[in-house]
Amino acid sequence: MTAQALTRRQDDRDALRLRFRAVRQHTEALSRNLTAEDQCVQSMPDASPAKWHRAHTTWFFEEFLLRPHLPAYRPLDPAYRFLFNSYYEQVGARHPRPKRGLITRPGVAEISAYREYVDRHVEHVLDMVSDDIETTIELGLQHEQQHQELLLTDITHAFAQSPLAPAVLPEWRDAEDMAEPSFIAYEGGIVPIGAAGGFAFDNETPWHEALLAPYRLADRLVRNIDFLAFIQDGGYRTPTLWMSDGWATVVAQGWDAPFYWREDDGAWLQMGPAGLQPIAWHAPVRHISWYEADAYARWCGARLPTEQEWEAAAGDTRLHDLTGRVWQWTNSAYLAYPGFRPQPGAIGEYNGKFMINQMVLRGGSLATPPGHARPTYRNFFPPDARWQFTGLRLAADG
Repeated sequence: MTAQALTRRQDDRDALRLRFRAVRQHTEALSRNLTAEDQCVQSMPDASPAKWHRAHTTWFFEEFLLRPHLPAYRPLDPAYRFLFNSYYEQVGARHPRPKRGLITRPGVAEISAYREYVDRHVEHVLDMVSDDIETTIELGLQHEQQHQELLLTDITHAFAQSPLAPAVLPEWRDAEDMAEPSFIAYEGGIVPIGAAGGFAFDNETPWHEALLAPYRLADRLVRNIDFLAFIQDGGYRTPTLWMSDGWATVVAQGWDAPFYWREDDGAWLQMGPAGLQPIAWHAPVRHISWYEADAYARWCGARLPTEQEWEAAAGDTRLHDLTGRVWQWTNSAYLAYPGFRPQPGAIGEYNGKFMINQMVLRGGSLATPPGHARPTYRNFFPPDARWQFTGLRLAADG
């Protein structure tokens, strides 16, 4: 290897080391204002305690990086392999997801020690970076960034159950956009879809082409004030606006407004990162399910975009808030791209086995960590999910 190549390799190692430290520190920053009691609570089966998120992201590096690449590595506690496995069947048995809130021990301090222990050993692996190791570390960092978002959404859900409605991020404020939305026309045609370079999760590949008919896309997200009109016009009482499963859910669960909306003496409030606050009417509507997004679009005489339409338009600077506000529901079921093949081994369980009964979201939300969003990113949740920061952008035929 030439001196120039060696220098480049060392620069890559140094950059990866700095990135590793920054991502790991961001997780700790998100949980710094949480008490030990906060970090142990699990408010519903689909959410996880903050302490578990901190431990599971550490387990990921231990399981997929340290065990295979550091022969002398000895786990801090062998029980953690069982406690903090999420859904990797090939790794072995695991604690049931709905009962993660019952894991009172190890405590928060012990989880902090676990994170420090694994980080020290990862630093040794960073000194012997190969293409395989670098790929695994980057996957682990992207995985941790996903859990940073989940940590924030899950603790927001937990705090919403408290009569005190505490704030996760007290200084956070919802920015408003007073401009009225308009539609931008796109010609369609044959467009490239999927990741063609750089990091991508396996579900963003393989790169392929799709044929799109002419379509139009709203330049702005649907706002709270817009959704209020849907409510006032009886949107939650009109079954013809809803898919059958959606209407059954509305009736069974008594939906009459987006998640976390509360009406108090004629004033509307919403739970968010800053606690219970008056609704910012010209901010994007958030915490709505796919069912609600679809019903609203139908009420408008519009529709949701397909994920291919969204991605093909993502480079257009006329589109506002493509990321950083809310994940945007699409009209696309979460399915494999043509030619998709899961990766071998337990890592292959990461995305592929969930390609059923879910809908795709695009963009990124206020909870998405900086640098994590990209135009090809495919988020996915069941159509009734509401606790994530999810909203919508309207589309229409050309």
